[in-house]
Amino acid sequence: MKTVILNKNFQLEDGHSEKPHPKNNEVLIQIKASGFNPIDYQMLENELERKLISSPILGRELSGIIVEKGSAVTQFNIGDEVYCGSGSMGSNGSYAEFIAVPDAIVSLKPKNISFEQAASIPSAGMTSLQIFNRLELHPEDSILITGAAGGVGSFLIKLLLAHDIRQITATVGSEENRQILLNMGLQDDQIINYKEENITENILKSNNSKPFDYGIDLVGNYMAEVTAEVLKINGTYVDVTALVTKYAHEFLFNKGTLIMNISNYAYSMIRNYDYYQASLMEIKKLIETHVITAPLYKIIGSLSLETVLRAHTILKNNQTQGHKLIMKH
Repeated sequence: MKTVILNKNFQLEDGHSEKPHPKNNEVLIQIKASGFNPIDYQMLENELERKLISSPILGRELSGIIVEKGSAVTQFNIGDEVYCGSGSMGSNGSYAEFIAVPDAIVSLKPKNISFEQAASIPSAGMTSLQIFNRLELHPEDSILITGAAGGVGSFLIKLLLAHDIRQITATVGSEENRQILLNMGLQDDQIINYKEENITENILKSNNSKPFDYGIDLVGNYMAEVTAEVLKINGTYVDVTALVTKYAHEFLFNKGTLIMNISNYAYSMIRNYDYYQASLMEIKKLIETHVITAPLYKIIGSLSLETVLRAHTILKNNQTQGHKLIMKH
């Protein structure tokens, strides 16, 4: 099968691999579309993420059609249209024509969306849903979300608004991203451009000059410090990036902040595959009942090294403009 693969020099290249054969508990999926994530290029550059590589074929979310299944698989049939996140499951990644994965991590895709839309959901959708479920938020809670127009942020905002949680302040870095959040239902005074001066003051003003109950940081580094500053004593800092600076960590400690680390990888560490399927099924229901809509997406090419490198560059330079990057297969 056609792939984009890591060579011995840790460089990506066009390649071919043997088509995988599903084990007893696996399904073989012909990939129709796959999504790109920052971790895809970070695995090539950062030592922490590099430890998570389990296959020379990268890529961790997809949609497609089941073309073969193992003898123990009873919940799916040949021809079923499915979607899933495949990271760290011992299979090849999604930069390929086919993938064999445990049936326990797979869900039927929402019927009312395309393969491209479905492939844009798993990573951001499961991360957002985990944040939402673990925080158990209430309408009176005040929430700051940094990097809010990205995949996780925009999906999370849809979840919050659908559950009538509206005391949200969101940071963006462009007028295009501001417009995306306005179209979702946020008001202009809830959206702060992090590039403007006095960002800390502007964020607090949006919350009637009061510190926030929750800070959901999807950016890290300097924004981790800003988030730490605007949180209340004993507030909650939600870390999705593992990019908290030393200064921010000390500030959060001194404030007695509860730090909540968000990780989908955690469930594969203990082989709790049901977490993945249950999350995707919950998202499927939300989309099919029109509680939330699928993410914005942009197709940037077909399965090739050129497409992968282009996607990595766009992600690295933060030029997605609020759209999930998708590769057609």
